[in-house]
Amino acid sequence: MSKWSIAVLGGLALVLGLLPVPAAGQAWPVKPVRIIVPYPPGGGNDNLARIFAQKLSERLQQPVIVENKPGAGTLIGTEAAAKATGDGYTILLSSIVTHALAPALYPKVPYDPIKDFVPITILAVAPTVLVVNRDSPAKSVGELIALAKANPGKYTFASGGNGTTPHISGEIFKSMTGTDILHIPYKGGGPAIADLMGGQVDMIFDTAASAMPHVRSGKLRALAIATPKRHPDFPDLPTFAEQGLPDYSINSWYSLHAPAGTPREIVMKVHAEVVASLKSQDVIDRLRALNADPGGMPPDEFANFVKSELDRYSQVIKKAGIKLE
Repeated sequence: MSKWSIAVLGGLALVLGLLPVPAAGQAWPVKPVRIIVPYPPGGGNDNLARIFAQKLSERLQQPVIVENKPGAGTLIGTEAAAKATGDGYTILLSSIVTHALAPALYPKVPYDPIKDFVPITILAVAPTVLVVNRDSPAKSVGELIALAKANPGKYTFASGGNGTTPHISGEIFKSMTGTDILHIPYKGGGPAIADLMGGQVDMIFDTAASAMPHVRSGKLRALAIATPKRHPDFPDLPTFAEQGLPDYSINSWYSLHAPAGTPREIVMKVHAEVVASLKSQDVIDRLRALNADPGGMPPDEFANFVKSELDRYSQVIKKAGIKLE
């Protein structure tokens, strides 16, 4: 090696030695982070992802980009996240669908909800409400059950599609009450609600965020909410438990998972920033507008929660005989 080459390399080493070296645990993130949303833009899941993407971007001082990958009942986007590198730069907006319902509903799921992901935290929980058309003769859950039993196959419930939370919520209700109610799937929650208001279907088991604005306007009637006690935003709405169904407690939860292999320190960092974001007034106000309760569960506790939800719904779905191809 020539003296000139040695001098150049020596100078380069000196320059590199003068550059700041990120301390361990402080290097991440040094580039944009993406949140994969396995739903199309504009829906409740997408809106929630964008709320937290904005807050995380502010707190992490790096762009946090929402990337929508809808299709196949959330399987496409969730598989993409499962196959991503576990370096902290890909996060999945997960949910009860991706990690509890879809793995129990489909015979072949292109990911393992436990082994292929690292749980981070729950962002929010949206309670399920049972609503009927305003002209329905049912004024309570008991009356609805009596009507359905007296008229097997006559009454219908809508959902935004096969395998969605409203679909499974309705099937669980049927199984628990021994009623024969026909499921009518739609291509999205909007058309389902529209037909419920128009009287084409009789009921829907939907999130409070989706259904309650129409209840307030007088176009729909709410019969029950799936919370342990009455919700403070709807003090006049009785729970399912108050009306004889104490075990009916299916509610939609929205969360964050990272691909397997994501370092623990990054997972804990994201969790800490989510918890801090949940305390900001603008996030509190936006979640309340969506009638969603804030999350923040620690990663280890969330991991146990996901396993219990997967086991629970696997048993419920098997018992009800629900299958999707």
